[in-house]
Amino acid sequence: MALSALYDLPAPAKLNLFLHVVGRRSDGYHLLQSLFVLIDWADTLHLELRQDGQLARHDMGPALPAQDLCLRAAQALQTASGCGLGADIHIHKQVPWGAGLGGGSSDAATVLLGLNRLWGLHWPRARLAELALGLGADVPFFIEGQAALVEGIGERITPLAVRHGCFAVIKPEPAIPTAAIFGHPGLTRDTKPVILTGSFANAQLLDDWRAGSYSFGRNDLQACAEVVCPEVAVVADWLQKQHGNSRMSGSGSAVFAHVGSGVQPLAAWPAEPLPRGWVGRLCLSLAEHPLRGFAG
Repeated sequence: MALSALYDLPAPAKLNLFLHVVGRRSDGYHLLQSLFVLIDWADTLHLELRQDGQLARHDMGPALPAQDLCLRAAQALQTASGCGLGADIHIHKQVPWGAGLGGGSSDAATVLLGLNRLWGLHWPRARLAELALGLGADVPFFIEGQAALVEGIGERITPLAVRHGCFAVIKPEPAIPTAAIFGHPGLTRDTKPVILTGSFANAQLLDDWRAGSYSFGRNDLQACAEVVCPEVAVVADWLQKQHGNSRMSGSGSAVFAHVGSGVQPLAAWPAEPLPRGWVGRLCLSLAEHPLRGFAG
């Protein structure tokens, strides 16, 4: 039976448990290694079928840019597939922008996965992921839909069966444009690459993600982010005092602390209100993307 709409589609955020910059290509793209996990802080999308081939986005919260990643994703899939159908895309934004949580990339991936089903395309995951890479480095991870070591410019994804974790995630009021961090003169690009297999495998990383302690490595972007946005350092210090650890996610400005493994946190959310302009919540990691079954 043909579908006419798909409602309440989640677009979960992600955390970078570590993020190392290991080099830079001749074309200027940075080479990264990062351990990504999905968390249950999510946007919600509704897709309604259109027979006229038109694509339209409707913002149910804060207004998004006219040509955001969701519309670009829908247009790319429509063009690549030759599909004559369209869609109304409704977005309820909850994941903050400019936080390093991958909200826009996750929205784009949910559009690709949802339209793959709504339009009856039946594209396999690998084909969607290839299309997704042209939209942004993080989008293929959300298509793959499980914790993974992500390398290169986002195209090399190695799934890892990490333990469930609970995280306190806080974003201060300022957002950080990604370009401001990757273009910062103080950014180093020579961290030694992680190796997962063979005699040179990083035993500390392997032990860390199996145990769920999430202490391996660092975020190579954090020092520059704290210069561009000093509030990142304030949040990191606040979480360090509250929970004994902290680390920025992605290119910022959100910072997280690991507060427990399994489905129950070891520490409760602070009883006192967060400082003015901060937003945050306790988040659980997800074993897989809720829409992972939308692609084979």
